[in-house]
Amino acid sequence: MHLIETRNLCYSYPGSVKALEGINFIAPRNSRIAVMGSNGAGKSTLVKILCGFMRPDSGRIFVEDKEVVFHTVQDARAQGIETVYQDLALVPQLTVYENLFLNREITGGGRVGVLSRKRMRVLARQYLDNINVHIPNIDAEVELLSGGQRQAIAVARATRQDAKILLLDEPLAAMGAKESALIMDLVKDLSSRGVSMIVIDHNYAHLFALCDRLNVIQQGKVTLDRPVAETSIQELTDLMVSAFRRQLEVGHTELAD
Repeated sequence: MHLIETRNLCYSYPGSVKALEGINFIAPRNSRIAVMGSNGAGKSTLVKILCGFMRPDSGRIFVEDKEVVFHTVQDARAQGIETVYQDLALVPQLTVYENLFLNREITGGGRVGVLSRKRMRVLARQYLDNINVHIPNIDAEVELLSGGQRQAIAVARATRQDAKILLLDEPLAAMGAKESALIMDLVKDLSSRGVSMIVIDHNYAHLFALCDRLNVIQQGKVTLDRPVAETSIQELTDLMVSAFRRQLEVGHTELAD
């Protein structure tokens, strides 16, 4: 059984710009799948469709071998799909625990609309400790945390609702070695607990360290689907360079015509 699968997924932007041209993509259970490709290859479009932000023009999506149709992000979340974008979507002026419960606040105390801050603090600390995210003060404003800590909070918020599939967009962007190691450890720990990952990153070294399978998207199609152990950074570099040269040749031919 595949946790998530797409068949012949197609999408075009206004102006007949084809982003996806028959994407066939598979994410097995307990996998960490890298999705890579040049700018404009279709990576982000695929992720936006999988998280329910956009709807494909055609094609089919399956979650646990059951066909699904996502009209909204909430539809995807109902299937256990959560997304962490590069901008994290955290509120810098709110505390760690407030960001963890953002748009999912707990109310109580017999008064409608009154936040149960004590309960949220307790649950936030329990969950962060459970997934080995070490944030000393959950009352600290997020803007005071390091980049790695903020990324960890964003990942923790996404997985707190029993996510089955986590979509990560450039999770290690602009991070140093220590912060990157923090996020890699967190992702691997969540993976060992049954959360599957789909990771977009331009850094080959990051993907080889983080993922167990690679998918390359070129011109809206998956052109390589292979275990990390069966490929190399050099092979991927050669593949991307060859594709870039073909694009240049096509462009030169069109100009000549």
